Amino acid sequence: SKRTGDTVTLDELIEEVGVDASRYFFLMRSLDSQLDFDINLAKSRSNDNPVYYIQYAHARICRVLERTEERGIKVDDKAGKAHQHLLTQPVETDLLSLLASYPEVLRRAAVNYEPHLLTNYLKDLASLFHGWYNDNRILPKDGETPTQDELDLMQARLRLSKSVRQVIQNGLILLGLTAPTSM
Repeated sequence: SKRTGDTVTLDELIEEVGVDASRYFFLMRSLDSQLDFDINLAKSRSNDNPVYYIQYAHARICRVLERTEERGIKVDDKAGKAHQHLLTQPVETDLLSLLASYPEVLRRAAVNYEPHLLTNYLKDLASLFHGWYNDNRILPKDGETPTQDELDLMQARLRLSKSVRQVIQNGLILLGLTAPTSM
């Protein structure tokens, strides 16, 4: 282990923290800001590590969709879209708004050569998703027979979750990072 102030090569850094964390930590700062690379943060598998947090949101949604399939529940995007009006909580509105802003964030990041705009966007999207997920049930409880209204809301929430997953996956791939399906 290196002492504070010791020089570390990029190869050593990648070996220590992994490709995804190394790349993300370099991309998350604007070109005109100083980079202070926190190796311990980059190695941590916690919500404090932004790349882990974003990748975990993707994996979490994948797990919800796996559980949906395991339980024999059909994901119906057409029904989800038809019942999108049921997504009335402020955090759901915020998620939809943030998803809608993705093309503009991507355009600005590309035109201005500022990938940190995309890393910040993905971190914000993951944060909103995790908060929403922790406070809301997407699937009915095991053994519970949901009402039609609950099934309609479930389809809207599944569609929202899939949309978040797709945007996170696209953003991670554009940044040259992986989008793991489990963690």
